[in-house]
Amino acid sequence: MPRDHINEMTAFLAVARERSFTKAAAGLGVTPSALSHTIKGLEDRLGVRLLSRTTRTVAPTEAGERLQRQVGPLFEQIAFELDEIGSLRDKPAGSIRITCTDTVIETVFRSKLGPFLRQYPEIKVELDMNYALVDIVAERFDAGVRIGEALEKDMVATRIGPDWRFCVVGSPDYFEKRTLPKSPQELRDHNCINLRLAGSGGFLRWEFKSPEGRDINLRVEGQATFSTSGAALQAAVDGIGLIWVPQELAAGYISDGRLLECLSEWCPIYEGYHLFYPSRKQKSPAFSAFVDAMRFRV
Repeated sequence: MPRDHINEMTAFLAVARERSFTKAAAGLGVTPSALSHTIKGLEDRLGVRLLSRTTRTVAPTEAGERLQRQVGPLFEQIAFELDEIGSLRDKPAGSIRITCTDTVIETVFRSKLGPFLRQYPEIKVELDMNYALVDIVAERFDAGVRIGEALEKDMVATRIGPDWRFCVVGSPDYFEKRTLPKSPQELRDHNCINLRLAGSGGFLRWEFKSPEGRDINLRVEGQATFSTSGAALQAAVDGIGLIWVPQELAAGYISDGRLLECLSEWCPIYEGYHLFYPSRKQKSPAFSAFVDAMRFRV
C-alpha cells in the first residue's frame, strides 16, 4: 500500500475515533485544515463520503462506519506488532494512556511515576484526569483506575493502593464559628463544599456508616462547588466550608493543623484502588512494566 494511502487511513481512523477534527489533529501532530484536506483526498479517491460534518459534530457515514469496523482492528494489530518489535530493545518503549482522578494521581501515582520514568526513559505516560466512568476500550485508554468494588467482571485488575477511607474536614477558622457535627445528619446545618461529577452532572454523595452498620448517603448543601477534589480541598483550607475527601489526600493538612477532622467514626473503609484493563488486551512490554511498577506491595 502506498504511504499516502496509509496516511489517509490513519487520518480517517483518528477523526472517526475522536469525532473531532481538532482532537484528531492534535493527536496526529497536524493542523485541522491539513487533516481535513487529507480526508477529502481519501473520499475523492474512494468516491464515497466517509464523514458527516456539521458545525458541532463529526460522525462516520454508513460507509465510514464499515471502513472503521473492518480496517480499524487491522491498524491496531499493526501498531501492537510494532510495539512488540520495539520490545526487542534493551528496555521497553512506547506510550501508555491511563484515565483516573486527581486523587489517584496525588496519592498513588505521584510518588511512583518519577522513578518509573527515570528507569524507562523511552516510555511515555499520559494521565488523563477524569471523574466520569470512562469506557477505556472506546476511548482507547490502556487502563483506568477504580476502587475494587466498582470493577467490571470482564476486566483484569491489579491493586495499586491500600484500603482507604473518606474523611470530613474543615479549617480551624471555619470551626471557630460552627459547632463540630456529631452525626452526618448535622451536616445539614453546615456550609458543605460539593464535588460535581463529570458525565452525570450531579453532585458526589457523601457516604457514611452508622455505628450499627447502616449505610447513610447524603446530598449536602453549600455555597461552593468544584469539579476536582484538589480544588475543593484547598477551598476547605481557606475556610469556605467542610469537604468530604479521601483521608490520605487531607492527611498532610490534618497533621499540620490546617484542617480538623470530624465524624471519623462514621466514615467507612473502602477497598484500595485498582488498575484495570480488558482481559483480552495484549499487554505491551511498556504496559507490563508500568503495571508492575505501580503494583501495591504490603
